Amino acid sequence: MKKSTAIVLVNLGTPDGPDEDSIRRYLKQFLSDPRVVDWPRWLWLPILNQIILRTRPAKLVEKYKMIWGTKDGPIRNITHALTNRLQHLMPDVPVHFAMTYGRPSVSETLDQLADVEHILVVPLFPQAAGATTGSVRDAFDRARASRGGQWQVSWINDYCAHPGYIKAIGDSVRRAKSYRNGKPRLVFSFHGIPQSQSRAGDSYADQCQETASLVAANLNLPTDRWMVTYQSRFGPLPWLQPYTDKTLAALPEQGIKDVLVVCPGFSVDCLETIEEIRVLNRDIFLAAGGEGFAYVKALNASWGHADVLKQVVGPKLTD
Repeated sequence: MKKSTAIVLVNLGTPDGPDEDSIRRYLKQFLSDPRVVDWPRWLWLPILNQIILRTRPAKLVEKYKMIWGTKDGPIRNITHALTNRLQHLMPDVPVHFAMTYGRPSVSETLDQLADVEHILVVPLFPQAAGATTGSVRDAFDRARASRGGQWQVSWINDYCAHPGYIKAIGDSVRRAKSYRNGKPRLVFSFHGIPQSQSRAGDSYADQCQETASLVAANLNLPTDRWMVTYQSRFGPLPWLQPYTDKTLAALPEQGIKDVLVVCPGFSVDCLETIEEIRVLNRDIFLAAGGEGFAYVKALNASWGHADVLKQVVGPKLTD
């Protein structure tokens, strides 16, 4: 007898190891996705294959080694743990996870679900974007098509304004020592996307602003105590602004010398939060004259995060 429904959490992905070959394989898959880099293929693929994949992996080895755990990278390790905790909270529904890039792939995860009729897909991107949630949909469409259209599939497209998620982010800020002991400027740093994608109709930036506004309201913060910035830009073209690094470099001159950075778009900590925010951007802020810098960890595999996801998926399971 087939089981009726399974939940599949999907995160971005990670190299298989902190070595040059693994990073190159991962970057090739990731940066070949036209949703991630939407330049014409004739222009982009030669740049990717002849320049970026020859030079960038070696530059990332030490960064990945810095964040790597004893057995795995944080994205896969934490997503796996989060899956197990959600499974504990929802014992009657099978819960699996997949990665858009890397392993376990969507195809590999679907191969474990032959006895399931319906799949509820939960991209772990609270704010939907074509480059993230859209790529997850593409991966599922390809995998299902290669298997004859098996499974009914429904989606959690985003949960940027879900009350449980907003409360969880607000609570994580409240627990920060610097927030309890002072009045730091709260910087909401979201992963950026190219401005061209936003101008083409992607609602991601609006969802980021909505999340930040709701969390600030949850914290009863006045407008001069918080701001939204965008990080992790790539390539020469303009991305969503203001940029996190440039903002942090400028704040001390404006008399803002104590900041608390939170990254609500990252469901789990990864290279972009651990190395880019906690190390690189911290150094930028302090070198510019900042005095206090703290980072609010992602919700990660906490029981609170698992409970948020239970709240998010619950109504979909009863539709």
